[in-house]
Amino acid sequence: MSNRFDVVSLVALVGLIVLSTAARAGDPELPNIVFIMADDLGYGDLGCYGQKLVSTPNIDRLAEEGLRFTQAYAGGPVCAASRAVLMTGLHNGHAPARDNVPHYATYLKDRDLTLAEVLQQAGYRTGGVGKWSLGDAGTEGRATNQGFDTWLGYLNQDHAHYYFTNYLDDDDGRMELDGNSETRQFYSHDLLTDRALKLIGDWQSEQQPFFLYAAYTLPHFSAPQEDPDGLSIPFTQPYTDRDWDERSKKYAAMIHLLDRDVGRIVQLIDRSGLRENTLIVFTSDNGGPASVDKRFRTNGRLRGFKRDLSEGGIRVPFIARWPGTVPADQTCDEVIAFQDILPTFAEMSGAILPDPIDGVSVLKVLKGEKLGLSRSLYWDFGHCRERYDQAIRWNDWKGIRLGRNGAIQLYDMAVDIGETHDLASQHPAIVEQISHMMDSAPIPSARYPIGKIYHGKPLWKP
Repeated sequence: MSNRFDVVSLVALVGLIVLSTAARAGDPELPNIVFIMADDLGYGDLGCYGQKLVSTPNIDRLAEEGLRFTQAYAGGPVCAASRAVLMTGLHNGHAPARDNVPHYATYLKDRDLTLAEVLQQAGYRTGGVGKWSLGDAGTEGRATNQGFDTWLGYLNQDHAHYYFTNYLDDDDGRMELDGNSETRQFYSHDLLTDRALKLIGDWQSEQQPFFLYAAYTLPHFSAPQEDPDGLSIPFTQPYTDRDWDERSKKYAAMIHLLDRDVGRIVQLIDRSGLRENTLIVFTSDNGGPASVDKRFRTNGRLRGFKRDLSEGGIRVPFIARWPGTVPADQTCDEVIAFQDILPTFAEMSGAILPDPIDGVSVLKVLKGEKLGLSRSLYWDFGHCRERYDQAIRWNDWKGIRLGRNGAIQLYDMAVDIGETHDLASQHPAIVEQISHMMDSAPIPSARYPIGKIYHGKPLWKP
């Protein structure tokens, strides 16, 4: 795989520079883009997706003012894989990172072309906050080496498990927070939001469009070394008085805090006069984890959790608001996935589309058109684990294979989003076709030696 992108990416990048310069000279004002992504937020964790116990008024309002997708898919069932798909437009079987382990071998290289680079070369200011996962300090994959003008947060995903960290990665250096793990003076999420708001404030007076990637860590569980409950948050309001265990109160409070700060970002956009010229997207990197209390039904009616290739692991909330362009208060059942984001934003910005790529532009879908896209989507998980799983979404059919020699399960997504009825025995021809798709979809990668099982330990220590 490593040679597949060298020449092609260079040609694409040169062409992108030429085309995007010409596009900006003659096109009307390009839209700003704010892409907000939660960490481990389940399909059922928001009020607008059926949550009854946790209130999310700001995100719900975003859905009322925009388009709520019911069949949006993450890039993978875990964070690094999903983020790699988002940034490269390549599906789980082609992307550089296809699992959370091992870290360093799967970090982005200079030859990898990212969403941020595409927008940067199209004339956008680019900034990010939060969890990167695709390259540590000192590596080619560092966010500021991959198209971001500025970045504050966690480059290493294990580091992102610490909300009261002693430092955050800040551009090419660090924001030092000495002793914070003991004093707990600074809660990292607050610092991330402060920086996101500052970036918007700084950018609003410039003549360039901007791309803000807010890859929040909420409501991901924290490291047990930091909090025995696994949920580091300095308060349980507004759920303190609920007849729940402390862990459940903290989980609800994390979602409350996430919702509050999504509201702050949206309000700043609106107050700054950027409302009609800014696309805001809210989503999650994968499904909710099994460790969330069952009372919340984190993934709603979907089967499974994070790390699963059933719907609960990969179907995610996805909301888009762009007043005057994206229809308001509507639901969309078009099937979209993270690999579609790069080509969609490339079309919005007038940039040339990198090649090869697995996603397609869904800009027309965002604008309310019914396309009825006919295609297949692919995921896998376990390249360096005991079991290698695969999944295909082919129109309304969903196939899952657990283990290289496992039997394929078959579900009809049009009537069975809970994957309760395996129809494999009734449709052998469909099963055979999906089996061929699974065999041909992934391209072997030197970053994931086949058969090598990862037995390492987390690479970041507090």
